[in-house]
Amino acid sequence: MASAGDEDLVASKTDGFKVGEKKTVEEYAQLADQNDESLNRWKASLGISNSPALPVDPKDTRRCIIHSLALEVAGRPDITIDLSVPGALESLKSKPFSIKEGSKFRMKSTFKVQHDVLSGLKYLQVVKRHGVRVSKDEEMLGSYAPNTQEKPIYEKKFAEDESPSGMLARGHYEAVSKFVDDDDITHLKFEWSFDIAKDWKV
Repeated sequence: MASAGDEDLVASKTDGFKVGEKKTVEEYAQLADQNDESLNRWKASLGISNSPALPVDPKDTRRCIIHSLALEVAGRPDITIDLSVPGALESLKSKPFSIKEGSKFRMKSTFKVQHDVLSGLKYLQVVKRHGVRVSKDEEMLGSYAPNTQEKPIYEKKFAEDESPSGMLARGHYEAVSKFVDDDDITHLKFEWSFDIAKDWKV
């Protein structure tokens, strides 16, 4: 049975776009060409380097592991959820973030990639109030090679957003979010909530 928000959490598709042929990290690395600067820049953007790979548990088949989620507001301490803590995801819905109306903020996440190149990671988010959808957002996070000793973790900051303001905007909101890639593999899906308030909680 489809769970709440499944019908909304579908990534947009570009007409005619097809996911390219999959290659291993070793195959990408062999594409090295000292005379092709654009190719080498592209490989560097994926994180492909000569640094030794991190050890991986062969029984852990996950390609992308989301370590933390955080709310970043200028001049205030980050509100960070460590997803390695038992019950962390469940607390996102039962313990809502409180955001001051009219504030500029951004979400950010840390994650690890293992086994193979992760292609086209996206973040999808649907926000509802009183059961009615008020927004749907999609952000392309990019493609990443497995983490190495030189780069043991990735951090991605999302585009800046601004909370609504005014008496009618204040109140409680429910959201469903997920991280998904070009192969439509969902790496993390979670429900969470937040309150828009007149001021920050002390």
